[in-house]
Amino acid sequence: MAIVDLVMPKLGESIMEATILKWHKKPGDTVQQDETVLDIATDKVDSEVPSTTAGRISEILFKENDVVPIGSVIAKIETNADAPVETNDVYVPAPVGDVKEELEEEAIDERSIPYTPVHTTPQAAGNGKINRFYSPLVMNIASSEGVSMTELESIPGTGNEGRVTKKDILHYVANRGKAPAETNVNREPVNMNVKPENTSVAIRPVEEIYAEELPKEYEGNVEIIEMDRMRKLIAKHMVQSKQTSAHVTSFTEADVTNMVLWREKIKKEFEKQHGTKITFTPIFIDCLVRVIKRFPMINSSVDGDRIIIKKDLNIGMATALTNGNLIVPVIKNADDLNLVGLSKKVNNLANAARNARLKPDDTLDGTFTLTNVGTFGSLMGTPIINQPQVAILAVGAIKKRPVVIETEQGDTIGIRHMMYLSLSYDHRIVDGSLGASFLTAVAKEFEGWDLNRSW
Repeated sequence: MAIVDLVMPKLGESIMEATILKWHKKPGDTVQQDETVLDIATDKVDSEVPSTTAGRISEILFKENDVVPIGSVIAKIETNADAPVETNDVYVPAPVGDVKEELEEEAIDERSIPYTPVHTTPQAAGNGKINRFYSPLVMNIASSEGVSMTELESIPGTGNEGRVTKKDILHYVANRGKAPAETNVNREPVNMNVKPENTSVAIRPVEEIYAEELPKEYEGNVEIIEMDRMRKLIAKHMVQSKQTSAHVTSFTEADVTNMVLWREKIKKEFEKQHGTKITFTPIFIDCLVRVIKRFPMINSSVDGDRIIIKKDLNIGMATALTNGNLIVPVIKNADDLNLVGLSKKVNNLANAARNARLKPDDTLDGTFTLTNVGTFGSLMGTPIINQPQVAILAVGAIKKRPVVIETEQGDTIGIRHMMYLSLSYDHRIVDGSLGASFLTAVAKEFEGWDLNRSW
């Protein structure tokens, strides 16, 4: 018999951990290669983990609802193979050994112990970026206290290999905004490894910071519904976005008559020839990518005091799910696709989203988002920016209205297909002139759709 480790798979560059939702197998059950063993969830999407080999589940190492670091061994599979077990490439995270240390640490009354931070240099990854593990407790405190990842990475860690412990982040929060540590007269840094004499830093008790709130009692004729996991994540992300970005929204309208008439003219032949329907979404995206190339600041993100301009055009499309929740699949390198490719990609991602078949990578690395608030009849909306992006475009319902048409022979009134557009943007780096100019250019691109173009 040989034992093969089943590990938590890599789910994207920015995802460091996943939550186990459900085990489909238990110890003693047989499993086939590629058969689903468990369901997992990240803050982006739910996914299935298949078995990497055929055999029998000999051990399950984590329970449902456990948060597990990427690369951790989550189960062991007993096989009939005679080959030796290969575990050299399996990453078993060092923080597992720290969990006991942290639990023991929590049993100590921290209010009676002065805290002295010790600067420890974390290990750098191959790309030069600090490769740190943050426990769910630390991440929760950081989120609740509004500590950004940039701040978190700057906190001196006293744990193993520079790990930030609960003490470290609570000390940082308690002293946030205070004057930095003094330096000596020669302007040399103070040695933080030497405990200062007669120094005692008071730490707010964790009970004071996170007082347990009892559920509010409601009277009268009400129904109480608990949020599901995805709705909680959506709520958290929306509030964080508002707290992160200075939101401004600009509005304009576009005459999309040519676009409507062209789609109506070619849609049957398009579906017959390419085996997929053409909706307005790929048409909008086809126009968007051309305009974004002229306004590269719209396709960027903010990192502290730095502006990161993205060279890839990865367009997210907000998609409503059947349960009322929302998810944003991403069309990678949308500018490399023609209208046929965009239509197939849009339809495939939308179907995958509505049937819970999105892969983790399908929601990663978006650089700009499009949301169609007109799908359910809204004329316009003020969308919330999808972090870490700096802009999101909302398109409203297309309505026929009498409109003044300017011609060489004079003004006339005609029935036109009109649509409102709204752009929410991050005013930290996108000023009104840039936001309005980009939005106007998008409207002009929509209006200039060629009635005679082929796909």
